[in-house]
Amino acid sequence: MFGPWAETLRRHHALEHATIALLVGRLPPGTRLMGLAIHDGFCLLGNVSTEAVEAAATEALARLKAGESSLAVSPSCGTNLAVTGIMAGVASILALGQGPRWRHLPDVMTAAVLAVVAAQPLGRLAQKYITTSPDLAGVEIAAVKGGSLGRLRYHQVATRAEAS
Repeated sequence: MFGPWAETLRRHHALEHATIALLVGRLPPGTRLMGLAIHDGFCLLGNVSTEAVEAAATEALARLKAGESSLAVSPSCGTNLAVTGIMAGVASILALGQGPRWRHLPDVMTAAVLAVVAAQPLGRLAQKYITTSPDLAGVEIAAVKGGSLGRLRYHQVATRAEAS
Protein backbone atom coordinates (compact mmCIF):
# COMPACT_ATOMS: atom_id res chain seq x y z
CA MET A 1 0.00 0.00 0.00
CA PHE A 2 2.83 2.40 0.83
CA GLY A 3 6.00 2.92 -1.18
CA PRO A 4 9.47 2.12 0.22
CA TRP A 5 10.12 5.72 1.31
CA ALA A 6 6.82 5.92 3.24
CA GLU A 7 7.36 2.48 4.81
CA THR A 8 10.76 3.60 6.06
CA LEU A 9 9.25 6.73 7.64
CA ARG A 10 6.45 4.67 9.21
CA ARG A 11 9.02 2.34 10.83
CA HIS A 12 11.12 5.26 12.07
CA HIS A 13 7.98 6.91 13.43
CA ALA A 14 7.16 3.73 15.38
CA LEU A 15 10.71 3.53 16.77
CA GLU A 16 10.56 7.21 17.74
CA HIS A 17 7.30 6.65 19.65
CA ALA A 18 8.59 3.55 21.40
CA THR A 19 11.83 5.29 22.40
CA ILE A 20 9.98 8.29 23.81
CA ALA A 21 7.54 6.01 25.68
CA LEU A 22 10.44 4.25 27.38
CA LEU A 23 12.22 7.52 28.18
CA VAL A 24 9.09 9.08 29.67
CA GLY A 25 8.84 6.16 32.07
CA ARG A 26 12.42 6.75 33.25
CA LEU A 27 12.64 10.53 33.45
CA PRO A 28 11.34 12.94 36.09
CA PRO A 29 7.69 13.89 35.65
CA GLY A 30 7.23 16.90 33.40
CA THR A 31 10.28 16.23 31.25
CA ARG A 32 9.34 17.36 27.75
CA LEU A 33 10.38 15.37 24.71
CA MET A 34 9.56 15.79 21.04
CA GLY A 35 10.48 13.53 18.15
CA LEU A 36 10.45 13.62 14.38
CA ALA A 37 10.88 10.64 12.07
CA ILE A 38 13.26 11.23 9.17
CA HIS A 39 14.55 9.17 6.25
CA ASP A 40 17.48 7.63 8.15
CA GLY A 41 16.06 7.38 11.70
CA PHE A 42 14.59 10.04 13.95
CA CYS A 43 15.48 13.19 15.84
CA LEU A 44 14.59 13.78 19.45
CA LEU A 45 14.51 17.10 21.27
CA GLY A 46 14.68 17.17 25.05
CA ASN A 47 16.96 17.54 28.02
CA VAL A 48 18.07 13.94 28.33
CA SER A 49 21.49 12.35 27.96
CA THR A 50 22.56 10.76 24.71
CA GLU A 51 23.32 7.58 26.66
CA ALA A 52 19.73 7.44 27.91
CA VAL A 53 18.41 7.96 24.37
CA GLU A 54 20.67 5.22 23.00
CA ALA A 55 19.61 2.77 25.74
CA ALA A 56 15.92 3.54 25.21
CA ALA A 57 16.17 3.31 21.41
CA THR A 58 18.00 -0.02 21.62
CA GLU A 59 15.41 -1.42 24.02
CA ALA A 60 12.53 0.02 21.98
CA LEU A 61 13.84 -1.64 18.83
CA ALA A 62 14.17 -5.00 20.60
CA ARG A 63 10.69 -4.76 22.11
CA LEU A 64 9.06 -3.79 18.81
CA LYS A 65 10.84 -6.68 17.10
CA ALA A 66 9.56 -8.95 19.89
CA GLY A 67 5.98 -7.98 19.07
CA GLU A 68 5.16 -5.10 21.45
CA SER A 69 3.42 -3.17 18.68
CA SER A 70 1.47 -1.01 21.16
CA LEU A 71 4.69 0.96 21.74
CA ALA A 72 4.34 2.33 18.19
CA VAL A 73 1.18 4.32 19.03
CA SER A 74 1.47 7.45 21.19
CA PRO A 75 -1.24 9.59 22.79
CA SER A 76 1.01 12.62 22.21
CA CYS A 77 1.53 12.12 18.47
CA GLY A 78 0.95 14.93 16.00
CA THR A 79 -1.25 12.53 14.01
CA ASN A 80 -3.80 12.79 16.83
CA LEU A 81 -3.73 16.58 16.61
CA ALA A 82 -4.12 16.53 12.82
CA VAL A 83 -7.07 14.12 12.93
CA THR A 84 -8.70 16.18 15.70
CA GLY A 85 -8.24 19.47 13.83
CA ILE A 86 -9.59 18.08 10.58
CA MET A 87 -12.61 16.48 12.21
CA ALA A 88 -13.45 19.57 14.29
CA GLY A 89 -13.10 21.82 11.24
CA VAL A 90 -15.31 19.66 9.02
CA ALA A 91 -17.91 19.23 11.77
CA SER A 92 -17.99 23.00 12.33
CA ILE A 93 -18.46 23.74 8.64
CA LEU A 94 -21.25 21.17 8.37
CA ALA A 95 -23.00 22.62 11.44
CA LEU A 96 -22.99 26.17 10.09
CA GLY A 97 -26.01 25.55 7.87
CA GLN A 98 -27.85 28.42 6.18
CA GLY A 99 -28.71 31.84 7.54
CA PRO A 100 -26.85 34.09 9.98
CA ARG A 101 -23.81 32.25 11.25
CA TRP A 102 -23.97 33.53 14.81
CA ARG A 103 -27.30 31.73 15.26
CA HIS A 104 -25.55 28.45 14.58
CA LEU A 105 -22.81 29.00 17.16
CA PRO A 106 -24.27 26.48 19.67
CA ASP A 107 -24.54 23.88 16.90
CA VAL A 108 -20.98 24.57 15.72
CA MET A 109 -19.60 24.31 19.26
CA THR A 110 -21.48 21.06 19.90
CA ALA A 111 -20.35 19.57 16.59
CA ALA A 112 -16.72 20.56 17.23
CA VAL A 113 -16.72 19.05 20.73
CA LEU A 114 -18.29 15.81 19.49
CA ALA A 115 -15.71 15.66 16.69
CA VAL A 116 -12.86 16.13 19.19
CA VAL A 117 -14.20 13.27 21.31
CA ALA A 118 -14.64 11.01 18.26
CA ALA A 119 -11.17 11.91 17.00
CA GLN A 120 -9.37 10.37 19.97
CA PRO A 121 -9.74 6.73 18.92
CA LEU A 122 -9.54 7.67 15.23
CA GLY A 123 -6.15 9.35 15.77
CA ARG A 124 -4.80 6.17 17.36
CA LEU A 125 -6.18 4.10 14.48
CA ALA A 126 -4.59 6.48 11.97
CA GLN A 127 -1.25 5.95 13.71
CA LYS A 128 -1.65 2.19 13.85
CA TYR A 129 -2.60 1.73 10.20
CA ILE A 130 -1.21 4.78 8.39
CA THR A 131 1.57 6.75 10.08
CA THR A 132 3.51 4.06 11.99
CA SER A 133 4.65 0.49 11.36
CA PRO A 134 6.01 -1.64 14.20
CA ASP A 135 7.57 -4.07 11.67
CA LEU A 136 11.25 -3.36 12.30
CA ALA A 137 12.64 -6.65 11.04
CA GLY A 138 15.96 -5.95 9.35
CA VAL A 139 16.49 -2.61 11.13
CA GLU A 140 19.30 -1.85 13.56
CA ILE A 141 20.55 1.25 15.35
CA ALA A 142 23.54 2.61 13.42
CA ALA A 143 24.45 5.58 15.62
CA VAL A 144 23.10 7.93 18.26
CA LYS A 145 24.54 11.42 18.28
CA GLY A 146 23.68 14.28 20.58
CA GLY A 147 24.28 17.98 20.62
CA SER A 148 22.83 21.23 21.84
CA LEU A 149 21.53 24.52 20.57
CA GLY A 150 21.94 26.79 23.56
CA ARG A 151 20.06 25.06 26.39
CA LEU A 152 18.11 22.80 24.03
CA ARG A 153 19.46 19.25 23.71
CA TYR A 154 18.88 17.24 20.55
CA HIS A 155 19.70 13.71 19.49
CA GLN A 156 19.73 11.96 16.14
CA VAL A 157 19.13 8.21 16.13
CA ALA A 158 20.28 6.77 12.80
CA THR A 159 19.20 3.34 11.60
CA ARG A 160 20.30 1.01 8.84
CA ALA A 161 19.14 -2.25 7.34
CA GLU A 162 20.83 -5.30 8.87
CA ALA A 163 23.11 -7.27 6.60
CA SER A 164 21.43 -10.44 5.43
